[in-house]
Amino acid sequence: FEFDFKDGITAVVGPNGSGKSNLSDAIRWALGEQSIKLLRGSTMSDVIFSGTSTRKQSGMAEVSIVIDNRDRSIPLDFDEVSVTRRVFRDGESHFLMNNVECRLRDITDMFAGTGLGKETYAAIEQGKVDAIISSQLSDRRGIFDEASGIMRYKNRKREAEKKLATKHVVETAQGGVAHYAALERAGQLDTQAAQAGAISALR
Repeated sequence: FEFDFKDGITAVVGPNGSGKSNLSDAIRWALGEQSIKLLRGSTMSDVIFSGTSTRKQSGMAEVSIVIDNRDRSIPLDFDEVSVTRRVFRDGESHFLMNNVECRLRDITDMFAGTGLGKETYAAIEQGKVDAIISSQLSDRRGIFDEASGIMRYKNRKREAEKKLATKHVVETAQGGVAHYAALERAGQLDTQAAQAGAISALR
């Protein structure tokens, strides 16, 4: 299937079971959603077509999103930016950016501050509007952080703090190893000195 979303807001309507939520789930999934529960499944293979009485099941699922980037809202020097996600029944998965394989983090960083991404409100499923309106002020702040473009800097701050914490743990561990190595070396020297003294006494 191929959908062409024009400027402005696009509303997808239809009766129950027509696949409205599948469309928003597909967009979230392509943008990097990792929680299968939010995609209304139990395992990642649930996103793959399981077949019907007239059509056999698929071996993989793939969703591609192509974005008009002539205004350079995404910080890449391309007029169009495509993001593709694939998953196979054996668990193998791939992310691609403009048909070049990349990491999930690359996609997350690219969309940070643009209003797109798995945690933004570019695609809102049924019931989410009420949840936004009735949410607490602290929860709404994330929406404004993303819309104002500062979310990417908050993400970088968190990553830097994690790296600093990891570096501190490693340095502490290295210091402990060096300390015990010094104690062990000192113990060996004491033993060697005692042995040397005993030999001298015998002489």
